[in-house]
Amino acid sequence: MGKIIFLDVDGTLVDYKNCLPQSAVKAIRMARANGHRVYICTGRSKAEVYPELWDIGLDGMIGGNGSYVEDRDHVVMHQLITAEQCRRIIDWLHSRKLEFYLESNNGLFASEEFAVKAQPAVKEYRRRKGKEDADTATVATVFPDMIYGGELYRDDLNKVSYLLGSYQDFLDTREQFPDLENGTWGGDGEIALFGDLGVKGITKGNAISHLLEYLGAEKKDTVAFGDAKIDIPMLEYCQVGVAMGNGGPEIKAMADYITDSVEKDGLYKAFVKLGLIEG
Repeated sequence: MGKIIFLDVDGTLVDYKNCLPQSAVKAIRMARANGHRVYICTGRSKAEVYPELWDIGLDGMIGGNGSYVEDRDHVVMHQLITAEQCRRIIDWLHSRKLEFYLESNNGLFASEEFAVKAQPAVKEYRRRKGKEDADTATVATVFPDMIYGGELYRDDLNKVSYLLGSYQDFLDTREQFPDLENGTWGGDGEIALFGDLGVKGITKGNAISHLLEYLGAEKKDTVAFGDAKIDIPMLEYCQVGVAMGNGGPEIKAMADYITDSVEKDGLYKAFVKLGLIEG
């Protein structure tokens, strides 16, 4: 077995317009032809991993920021928010009048007014990423497959993301749900746009350890690529951690190597630099 490569998706494999560079496709296919294994390791649930990504050729995925692990169609691990926890979350968010969406391998399920009330946050998120479409971005374009009117009390959840009215909403939710992993995204600290809830103790690094045990592989053969704070446990766990040029300062500070941005063929250049493929 060659190296085992883990790629974050948004901001690493694809840019924040969901554009997939052909250089990244070429790099992955060449690496696999050289005997390396390639997995995506993403906050997305399987329902958000569209055919364009699978068509590259992948050995599997880690999803839900570590709650789901799949190797060549075999489910290695899947840790879910319980049905009772889900009911408590939904009732709490409704009581706070906070809109949300539920992330499942079976789809993304939005609360009643998410499409309307999340609109300003979606635009701001795009603006902070420096994207040209910030003024025209809509919930529908950012979440094209969102399901409205679906069942919200579920037993198949990886994560829940909710719209923050203020940072206090996150603090209160964290206090309310000590039995879950609490986080924010879309900005650091008090400027965060969304809160999220997941299975306690789940990280991308933890999920990689489960996959390596299943494969009978060793940590010394691992390489991880990411761009955001949520990717730091993955880069810390793996033997080599690579930050994208478009990444945040925290991940760049702890990475073993910083490559170019997604748009400037960062993955391809790093694969060459690390000897995974020949340039």
